[in-house]
Amino acid sequence: MRNVNKIAVLLLLSVCGGTLTLSPAMAEEKCAIDKRQSKAVGEGAAKKVQKSFEAYTNGKIDEAITILLEANAKNDFDKAYVARMLGNFYAEKGKMDTAIKYLKQAVEADILGGTDHAATMRLYADLLLQEKKFKEAIPYYYKWMDFTCKADSQMYRRIGIAHSELKQWDKVIEVADKGLSLAEAPDKGLYQMKLTAYFNQKKYKKAVGVLEVMVPLFPSDGRLWVQLAQFYLMVEDYDKSLATYDLAYRNGFLDSAGNITRLAQLMAQKGAPYQAAKIYQKHIKSGMIAEDAKSFDILAGFFQNAKEFKQAAEYYGKSAAINNDGKTYLKQGRLLSLDGQYSAAIPVLEKAISVGVDHPGEANFELALAHLSLKQYKSAYNRAVLAANDKKTEKSAKSYISYIKEKARMHDVAL
Repeated sequence: MRNVNKIAVLLLLSVCGGTLTLSPAMAEEKCAIDKRQSKAVGEGAAKKVQKSFEAYTNGKIDEAITILLEANAKNDFDKAYVARMLGNFYAEKGKMDTAIKYLKQAVEADILGGTDHAATMRLYADLLLQEKKFKEAIPYYYKWMDFTCKADSQMYRRIGIAHSELKQWDKVIEVADKGLSLAEAPDKGLYQMKLTAYFNQKKYKKAVGVLEVMVPLFPSDGRLWVQLAQFYLMVEDYDKSLATYDLAYRNGFLDSAGNITRLAQLMAQKGAPYQAAKIYQKHIKSGMIAEDAKSFDILAGFFQNAKEFKQAAEYYGKSAAINNDGKTYLKQGRLLSLDGQYSAAIPVLEKAISVGVDHPGEANFELALAHLSLKQYKSAYNRAVLAANDKKTEKSAKSYISYIKEKARMHDVAL
């Protein structure tokens, strides 16, 4: 708090020997700050005030405080003035509880000159807010605005912060709107405050509305683009979510694995699985997305949806190798067979059985089909028999056994 106020008015007062001359308020002026004239500090207190100021300007803030604590302030004005100085000094030292105590005395006396009283109220409210005394801070910001006749957007932002901490979301929205109506330029903080309030009220469509205003106002803030895309997802507007993610990606705003994954998933869902795969693959290679089993599995799924079976099989194989996962080896083997790579599929399917799958009959049935395609009828028959012993593949396997027998007979192969 070393820059809070820097008690400029106090310093001027001290230099002047305890008096501060303000231009007399014009009779027609109605604002309280202009009507409130300053008074002279009493002679006894003035000497202490000036001596304290001299110590302060020499960097001796503790001495300055000690001198003020000894000040013989006899009337209410002098007491309030000294309390204000002490409040400022303690704030600068970081002793906020003590600063608040003295500033409260000065504010509640309601007797200081217009400029001093306004500055004291402002500092008092700011310290209350900083020290998480939110309920106490709010009315003093309003009192400051009433006293100075200034409807200030920054005061409404501070009031909004206090209401946010108190989870008074309707009030947050109210003061954010008031602050935005007064701001000379778009205030991102007030918009974000309003957005947070709608989010916490689960009013996601209204949150979307706020973001749709914010993104054009602050187009270089990538976080807003991502937030808008995410909120479109929350309201199930998938087309707009994809369009927003895509624009954010093209502008370099998607800088996390999670965001790239969501973009790719939306692309795949909307009929572009190959483009999804290529984007996802690119960011695995760049290192943004980890080269782990989960990532390889996701990428394989994109290629599979795009009917790029060879590449899908490759990445299922990488995923399976990391965790030695039989289920994923089974996926790889199936895709190799779909791609016509029967010889390559056989050892992969055998691997699936060796490391374990829930239903070995599935892998055995795929092996039967692979061997059959290679005209290896004896091996095909043996695998079909094994598959027939698994309830999940019993029916399909039995229907193929007679077919395999016939093929073997036609080619004079003993089973």
